[in-house]
Amino acid sequence: MKALVLDSKENFTVKEIEKPAISEEQVLVKVSYVGVCGSDLARYFEGKVHNYPVVLGHEFSGVVKQVGSKVRIVKEGDRVAVAPLVPCGECDYCERGKPALCENYSFVGSRQQGAMAEYVAVDEKNVLILPEEVSNEEAALIEPLTVAIHGIERVSFNAGANVVVFGAGTIGLMTLLALKARGAGNVTVIDINGEKLEKAKKLGASTIINSLITDLNEYFSENPKPEVVIETAGVSQTQVQSVEIVEKLGKVVYVGTSTRDVVFPPKVFERILRGEIEITGSWMSYSSPFPGFEWKAALQYIKDGVIDVKPLINEVYQLEDKEVPFVKMRNPDNTSIKFLYEID
Repeated sequence: MKALVLDSKENFTVKEIEKPAISEEQVLVKVSYVGVCGSDLARYFEGKVHNYPVVLGHEFSGVVKQVGSKVRIVKEGDRVAVAPLVPCGECDYCERGKPALCENYSFVGSRQQGAMAEYVAVDEKNVLILPEEVSNEEAALIEPLTVAIHGIERVSFNAGANVVVFGAGTIGLMTLLALKARGAGNVTVIDINGEKLEKAKKLGASTIINSLITDLNEYFSENPKPEVVIETAGVSQTQVQSVEIVEKLGKVVYVGTSTRDVVFPPKVFERILRGEIEITGSWMSYSSPFPGFEWKAALQYIKDGVIDVKPLINEVYQLEDKEVPFVKMRNPDNTSIKFLYEID
């Protein structure tokens, strides 16, 4: 089969590799669309992989072409989306119903062959059968949507809550959509990219703030502070500002990973104590029973039209385009949100 293979750092090759064989409990998926995730950028540009060569890609949809002898629900011809986490099912965290915290997990597109290829072998339990209302293209965005859903469900908030989202990238905009679906009230999106902020406005943000132009401390001294802050940018400055601007008794969810030291000045840290602020992290998008409510909810939201992910799909490529979408995503002037490879 044809695959886009990362042979070494910043070195993609389109080549023929062996089509994967399936076990009794697996299905063979012919990939339709696969998205490029921010974590894929680190694998390509920074060499953050477990081994070379590797086929990336964990946000994908496709059609089942073969099923194992013990597969009972999924059948040939089913259109599917796939949850990429492969938990061990045996460690303490798996037994406690926390598969995302599994200590011995595998993962499609990093620890095992990914979906930037014509075929992928996956366990039946990782497969979600798509209803006719959900296209294969939309289904390739289910995985990042589940990340957003998992993040906002890490804390409880009342309908109509005043929420701030830091970051207007894929996860930030998905979080905006999930918050609106969940019943949040005013949702303010903060970023430094004006065009992405305009997209956030079109997707339902009540307020957009360019933090290069507006001083956040000054703004939130004159406007109501948020009850909930969801940090998706993964920037040390916004990770501190999340605590700085949240209301007393408010809640902060960290979704974006940290790339630099996060230093809290004493006055900001003291807000956690004096304001009794609840702070939590959010990791991946899984719960029990696997793959979790996040995946059912994401599929249902798209099926019912509660969430429309189509406006996030900006650029579609072929495997032969190799690193083009990776380079575009790394460009600080990039205003596109979601980049896909069309395989089938």
